[in-house]
Amino acid sequence: MKKKYFIYLVFLFVLKNTIAQVQLSTYAEISIITAGPGSELYEAFGHSAIRVKDPMLQLDLIYNYGMFDFNAPNFYSNFTKGKLIYKLGRYKFEYFLRSYHQDKRWVKEQTLRLTPEEKQSFFMYLERNASPKNASYFYDPYYNNCATKLRDIVEHILSDKLLWNTKNLAKNKSLRELMNKEIPWNTWGSFGINLALGNVLDKEITFREYMYLPDYVHKTFKDSQRLIKSSTENLVEKETTILDFKEAKIRPILLSPFLVFSCLSIVILIFTFLDYKHKKRAAILDFIVLFSSGAVGVLLLFLWFFTDHSTTPNNFNILWAFAPNTIIAFLMIKKNNVVWLHIYFKVLTILLLLIPVFWIVGIQQFPLAAIPLLVALFFRYVYLSYFYKV
Repeated sequence: MKKKYFIYLVFLFVLKNTIAQVQLSTYAEISIITAGPGSELYEAFGHSAIRVKDPMLQLDLIYNYGMFDFNAPNFYSNFTKGKLIYKLGRYKFEYFLRSYHQDKRWVKEQTLRLTPEEKQSFFMYLERNASPKNASYFYDPYYNNCATKLRDIVEHILSDKLLWNTKNLAKNKSLRELMNKEIPWNTWGSFGINLALGNVLDKEITFREYMYLPDYVHKTFKDSQRLIKSSTENLVEKETTILDFKEAKIRPILLSPFLVFSCLSIVILIFTFLDYKHKKRAAILDFIVLFSSGAVGVLLLFLWFFTDHSTTPNNFNILWAFAPNTIIAFLMIKKNNVVWLHIYFKVLTILLLLIPVFWIVGIQQFPLAAIPLLVALFFRYVYLSYFYKV
């Protein structure tokens, strides 16, 4: 029995080391595979992969740059620090398709118009990348992901023969605007992402950067051309819908962020009105408001300065999630008045007033669901500034 397993392992090793040397037949096809979004946050943007099919060699493989391992050493700490290690997985296309059929997500295939030499180059390139020593790479959700990899590979193989056509792309968009079209604004996923990421997402992007989303890979490939000898032809030779399901949406939840923050805001405004009427201050409320907003600010500063995430720096959500609030919160428990606190709350009020300015000018967009909370914080800080001055 052990001898049988040993022979099997040797066979797999030989197969793995010889497949890259296989010469594809003239019937081989290289295709861009685009999968529709799923109902979970991490599936909201869809997925992209490359298929290599050769009926003569009975070869039908998917090359998937979206693989990662939750059980890898230090996965969660590396994820927090921005060291996201993904890998290229190569396996049978039927397994890939089975997974999307089970999840009821549509799958479309775009067969590329390539010469036999170019098909072989694609295959060799993918096989080299799929080898254990090359398969892992540092993933970035906006600049180096399953979709941008496909763009980069096609540019590498076709070089100056590739003619990108961007006429059907919306102009003057940012990464954040494209992202927010994919995720409903009133979800915790949208709130969390827009809270954690800085104004790198708000800069106007080039057409290549649109292709961080599978939808735009699909759209751009469909509209683009390539040179063959002296003529120009469509880059996509044919398009096929392999799985045709209705596009999934992220499921709404009852306790949406807008609802939660609206309720919190009403509570803060009611207490502020009562405090003003009776010339007092709700110490516990002020502690909770300041400590929680400050704690969020500490997290944002950590992501900004102490991680390798490319999109967390320059995050002006710290204008309302103000880290020093975590310290000032403990002063709010004391009954004796600290004279200079009226100046501190004036500063917080000014910082809040800067938010709509930054938003309108285009420096950064902020989470829409947080607007009720920001309004309540403004009135609370105005009152506290008045309270301590008196």
